[in-house]
Amino acid sequence: MMSVWLVWAVQVLFPGLCLAMQHYPTTWGHYDMCKSQVYTDEGLTWDYMACQPEAADMTKYLKVTLDPPNITCGDPPETYCTLENPYMCNNECDATTEELAHPPELMFDFEGRNPTTFWQSSSWKKYPKPLVVNITLSWNKTIELTDDIVITFESGRPEQMVLEKSLDYGRTWQPYQFYATDCLDAFTMEPKTVQDLSQFTLLDIICTEDYSRGYVWKYDKTVRFEIKERFALFAGPRLHNMASLYGQLDTTKNLRDFFTITDLRIRLLRPATGATMVDEGNLSRYFYAISDIKVHGRCKCNLHANSCVFEKEKLSCECEHNTTGPDCGRCKRNYQGRAWSAGSYLPIPKGTANICVPNNIGPVIRQNVSSLGVANRNQARVCDNELLRCQNGGVCVNNVRCQCPPAFSGLLCEKPRCENEASGCDSDSASDPRLQRSTFLLLLLLTSACSLLLTRL
Repeated sequence: MMSVWLVWAVQVLFPGLCLAMQHYPTTWGHYDMCKSQVYTDEGLTWDYMACQPEAADMTKYLKVTLDPPNITCGDPPETYCTLENPYMCNNECDATTEELAHPPELMFDFEGRNPTTFWQSSSWKKYPKPLVVNITLSWNKTIELTDDIVITFESGRPEQMVLEKSLDYGRTWQPYQFYATDCLDAFTMEPKTVQDLSQFTLLDIICTEDYSRGYVWKYDKTVRFEIKERFALFAGPRLHNMASLYGQLDTTKNLRDFFTITDLRIRLLRPATGATMVDEGNLSRYFYAISDIKVHGRCKCNLHANSCVFEKEKLSCECEHNTTGPDCGRCKRNYQGRAWSAGSYLPIPKGTANICVPNNIGPVIRQNVSSLGVANRNQARVCDNELLRCQNGGVCVNNVRCQCPPAFSGLLCEKPRCENEASGCDSDSASDPRLQRSTFLLLLLLTSACSLLLTRL
């Protein structure tokens, strides 16, 4: 009877639920609370949830370094010509004059100023030696990317460039993406775009010509590394099906690591020339200039913190769930009663906290306290009247066992007896595991159907 009613309710509410999902898809991804107090039959207790810091502009917290270190223009002062007009040479760079200096920090200052502020390299005065610049952005903290990386050039977009990432604080590097006017010539790679990727090839490293080709640099200045379009391969074009994305991130470490960094490196290999031949008589036309870099993300806290603080020039998670470390990557001392585990996005919307538990609660009951706040004690207790409460009306007897009502069993009276008996289950009971599984499957089908419907709107 209950299952019939549930099917009828889904049929009636389906259009309204889909409409609600259309307007509020991002609420599925907040995970902004680590715990809350809830009232149960046993009184006030903690409900633990997976949590993560809010996404933010991460350029506020980085350190930038250039290689070679003296590549910034202005020492000695130089005069530059524009790329589109080699005879217009009235742009001066002088490091000793504030109005004419172009230091690296201008890549991250407030946008919207007039005239535009930007970092600028020295010119290609040593041609044909390559004009190569490495720009390294370091956070000294693990970061999870949540939006596209966008680099805005003022000198014309480079004809050859590589974006690289590090997961070990700059000790080793791996390419994120190659950029060139001719991928075959520059990197012996067939040109591709992010639209050519699929769920199975998302981790492929590609070379794209979308951000380098053509003499339109004056109007199109940005170079992108597309994060959201990669998310969309799992979550749908408008990121409506976040459950699918979160499920993949939970279960596929390589995918999760793909969007995780400690450092980024922009390798500028060849400046914009606007032609097939370099004008060796006017090399002051060729240089790099960047007015803005956007990197949006959040501190990686392994779903054990909802805030990240910046103190003494360093980011660190404010860990919950009895965890500690820069990324909440280990259990606190005396809370190592079971192996540390990252939190989980699933089940939506609260996820699974996977809290660390005290050392001395005994191996038998460690498996039963994943959602309980267990205090440090001198001896193992099966139950008490504070945190290890007997559930479903059970009574704690001498801290060593729960006296359960007839309908329940288990160490903390957490199991309906019908789970362990061949008969006697009430099919109309809300605690019937078969009904719970049916409800979950119906909701999963509803989510998928809504996502399909919304992508066609």
